[in-house]
Formats: sequence, C-alpha cells, structure tokens
Amino acid sequence: MIPPKHRRFAIFASLAVIAAAIVWFGLPHDREVKSLWLFLFKLVPFVMAAEAVAALDVEWAKRMRLPLILIPPTFLLYFLYFVPKIFFFGGANSEDPTSFGNLYYHVLTLTPMIILALALAYRLGGGTAATVRRLSYGMLLLMLSGLEDLAFLTVNDHTDPAYATIPEVWEWASHITVFIGHPPTKIEAYVFIVVHVILALLVFLSPQRWWEALVRSPRSRANGPDATASAAPGISETPEASKSSKSSKAPEASEADTAHADSSPANKG
Repeated sequence: MIPPKHRRFAIFASLAVIAAAIVWFGLPHDREVKSLWLFLFKLVPFVMAAEAVAALDVEWAKRMRLPLILIPPTFLLYFLYFVPKIFFFGGANSEDPTSFGNLYYHVLTLTPMIILALALAYRLGGGTAATVRRLSYGMLLLMLSGLEDLAFLTVNDHTDPAYATIPEVWEWASHITVFIGHPPTKIEAYVFIVVHVILALLVFLSPQRWWEALVRSPRSRANGPDATASAAPGISETPEASKSSKSSKAPEASEADTAHADSSPANKG
C-alpha cells in the first residue's frame, strides 16, 4: 500500500510512463505535426512527469539517496541511447566528413553542459556540495569511459560492413588513444571502459563523509565541527563586549585547544 504522502507522486509517475510508452511505441516518429490534438497528446508525458517531480517528497528522496540513484541513470539514458542515435542518423552516414565532425564537436560540448545543468539543479534545490561533486565527477567519468562508443556500435542498425560487428581496432577512439599511445584494440577498449565505470561507481557509492571531509577547511578538520561556532561572537554582543569576551576567554581557549591537540589520535602513539 502506497503511503498517502507518496500517492500523488506515484500516480503522476505511472501516468507519465504509460503516456511516454504510447507516444514512443504507438505513434509514428514523424518530424511534422499532423494535428493539434496529436501535438497536445505528445506533451502529456512531459506534463505528467513534471507533476510527478513536483510532487516528490524531498526529505524522503534524500533519505533514500535518490539523487545518486536516479540522476546518473537519467544522464546515461541520454548519453548511451540518444547520443549514439544522433550520431548515426545525423552524421555517421553522411558523405560529408566535415558535417559529422561539426555535429560530434557540438554534442561533445553539449554533454558536459548537461552534466553541470543536472548538478546545478540539484544544488539550487538544496543539495549538498559534496553530492554535487560526486554527481559531476562520476558522470564525467562515464562520459569519458568509452561507453558511448560501444553504444554507437550496438544500439544502431549498421549496414556498413566495418561496423556490422564490433571492430577489432577502434581507430576513431582518440580519447583512448591519447592515454595508451596507440589506437585501442577491442579488448583494450573494454578494459578502459570497465576501469572508468568502476571509478564512477566508487564515486557514487563511496561514503558521504569522505566527500564532506574534502570541503571542510584544514582549520575546521583540525579543531572539530564546533570551532567556527565557538569562535564567532554572539549576535547580541556589542563590539566592545565581544573584544572583552575574547580577551578574557583567550587563555582558556588556548588551554582547551592544547588539551584537545594532545588527546587527538594524530598525536598518540
């Protein structure tokens, strides 16, 4: 039984999936709009999905770690299906090599912007700086992994004999060539992909405290989480009172800091 607070989200999410399936699998993939009603119906999946996102319980999503669970697969859907299709239909079969080169470069520039847009949306919604870094760097590793090259060979219906099966040498994969010094063989490309996917998974699945430690200042790490709060004067204090309070408490603070430093794990043994 779905809890009442999640019911609205579940309803809109289900309707979005159903409507998207009807549009994608049941309607022709035409460029031209044949009628106003058909145009409006094709907008239904977007509207339902937008309402589902708006109805999502944010606190529950944070507890379930949904940003790290849902955002990377959403990016991969774009990167491993739609990008290979764009390359296949938009330039790979073109007789003009300049046309495909321009298309490739624009998509190459667009993809990091999409990663940053997802990270920005998460941050503006109240996401932590640590998770922003995890999402950004993890998805960048997936982008650089070579997964898209493999997807281009597998999700498209190639008629060119050179790509009907996965080539033994990936001459076009220059982003791998610059790392290993020569065009990668198929096995080398697979290893390159696996290594990057493992690194990305480590970024997504590693403990949050590791990333939170990276954003704390060295002084905060040395003095503990309460150092900033204890050093700040009270809001109601006057400047004179604040100075007096600091000067009268300075020896005590110094002794406390010395005792804390002596008892820290780094100074034992």
